[in-house]
Amino acid sequence: MTERPSSSDAPPSPTDAHASRALDGRFRNQAPRHALGLARTVAVFWKFATGRKPAGTVPRQPIAVRPLTRAALLAAPDMSLWRLGHSTVLLKLAGGFWLTDPVFSERASPVRFAGPRRFHAPPIGIDDLPPITGVVLSHDHYDHLDCAAIRALAPRVAHFVAPLGVGDRLIAWGVPAQKVQQLDWWQRTAIEGVELVATPAQHFSGRGLSDGNRTLWASWVLLARGRRVFFSGDSGYFGGFRAIGERHGPFDLTLMETGAYNEDWPDVHMQPEQSLQAHLDVRGRQLLPIHNGTFDLSMHPWNEPFDRIEALAAQQGVPLLTPAMGERVDIGAPVATARWWRAPQAPRSSN
Repeated sequence: MTERPSSSDAPPSPTDAHASRALDGRFRNQAPRHALGLARTVAVFWKFATGRKPAGTVPRQPIAVRPLTRAALLAAPDMSLWRLGHSTVLLKLAGGFWLTDPVFSERASPVRFAGPRRFHAPPIGIDDLPPITGVVLSHDHYDHLDCAAIRALAPRVAHFVAPLGVGDRLIAWGVPAQKVQQLDWWQRTAIEGVELVATPAQHFSGRGLSDGNRTLWASWVLLARGRRVFFSGDSGYFGGFRAIGERHGPFDLTLMETGAYNEDWPDVHMQPEQSLQAHLDVRGRQLLPIHNGTFDLSMHPWNEPFDRIEALAAQQGVPLLTPAMGERVDIGAPVATARWWRAPQAPRSSN
């Protein structure tokens, strides 16, 4: 059974109002972003464009993954989760499979010959996936919205759930409109035993030079059979996390952005200290850091987010899950995971 989007039952407060749009049709955050300035913007872009970045932002060898098969996924118990890379997570909820921000391409880029390249292959290819009940999208940046993956997934996915405007991109790429639902902040829908609520995030959107903030960005609440999962998408730290926790927490598990941070963009990505605080704000139990381990998107060493969040979680007594790519996690009763990012890496392919 599928319900169309509706507002949450509780009346909105000033801290959880629906997303607002300016007169030019562009969406806005609840708090204004700090301007980086032209000189600093050019300097940051030059570092990325010329490859003048610190050592260690890319692993010397590809990281190891645990290959998955369709048979293994179908045989897995309900309330299972597998991390496939970056912010791409496969969940088995209420008997169906759900994907968050599916990115399967070699590069997170508008072109195939340049841009951030994967550290590892996905644990399973799109053609090997079982039928997917739903895809949940947080926003339209290239490391979260992969056009090639969406087109390949479209015939095997029953539902696509996205923030306002992002669904229009899917339809333009050939996804049947009847498969697409677009939600504003605090709207909810129910699909085949899973309830989804679009919740605020502090970020931005756009895939080109002229479409900035014309689509919405969001975090997501997923509820199924008494379990609650929070998917942060991309976000800077803001007061909205506390509102989400008050309204929809506590969460059994948070998939919390922890990576690609930098002091030059504090409003749109979180430092690990803020990721941990966001987890506490939404009233999470187990913390699973995402947005790391797949693409080189900042200036820090590729494995630094894992080390920093591990130390912080230990200080605060927060149970931390860091599954290897392809490793199964039991959402209801997770067990400790290994520090895989410190293990010897797989030999690099000559390709």
